[in-house]
Amino acid sequence: MREILGRRLQRLRDRFQSLRPDTGQGGTASALLDAALVCTTTWQWPVLPGVGRSATDGSRCACPDPDCVVPGAHPFDPGLLAATTDPRMVAWWWTNRPTAPVLMATGGTAPCAVSLPAGAAARALVRLDAQGMRLGPVVATPTRWSLLVAPYSLERLGELLYAKDHVPSSLRFHGEGGYLLLPPSAASSGGQVRWEREPQSWPQPQPQSRQRRQQRWARQHSPVEEQPQGAVKLWLPDVEAVVDALVEASSGAPGGGSRLAY
Repeated sequence: MREILGRRLQRLRDRFQSLRPDTGQGGTASALLDAALVCTTTWQWPVLPGVGRSATDGSRCACPDPDCVVPGAHPFDPGLLAATTDPRMVAWWWTNRPTAPVLMATGGTAPCAVSLPAGAAARALVRLDAQGMRLGPVVATPTRWSLLVAPYSLERLGELLYAKDHVPSSLRFHGEGGYLLLPPSAASSGGQVRWEREPQSWPQPQPQSRQRRQQRWARQHSPVEEQPQGAVKLWLPDVEAVVDALVEASSGAPGGGSRLAY
């Protein structure tokens, strides 16, 4: 599987190689474009470039807000609605902005995510591993980790959280209309975004009840027959399966308020 994906990525890389400008940051630019192409062509995740840092002051965001709390790590131009799985559009974006962060638009047919402070997330992963829970991809920055989960609706999330006695403000949900910063982008808090747990393909066999639920959701929102050739279906747990451990781990953790500090 890795060999096949590697050949497909190399063909795409070769196809767009002649379009890339010489930025003097070839390694970083190549890694970002490669990551964006893998997201769109292999995993079918809609992506777009983040706004990035100011060209004159690398500590500041390139957006007009002088007090931006997530410098460089949010959509601006293009806006979030422009997120796409079209590799030609992705190649054009990163040809013109080779160091732009990679953002995934969450929700819809794309994964959703739950994020929490890094220390709390590490504790939650230990608990979930001890329970034998199979986790999906985990995106890590120096300050926050994000667990990717199967798509959920706002109504479903609201019912789930309503049943909780308390939901810490340090726990954040990235659903439809949201976005997530992906590796190997630069994190707004410093350092680099990385995979704490890399994406893995769908396991076989699945429990029948889980399989039926996922197949029913897929028929309604992302029919299997329309999945592009060569795309890989990744394993994503349901949000219900992980939320209790995340709520418990993030209770009392710093990181509340409106500052996202990715």
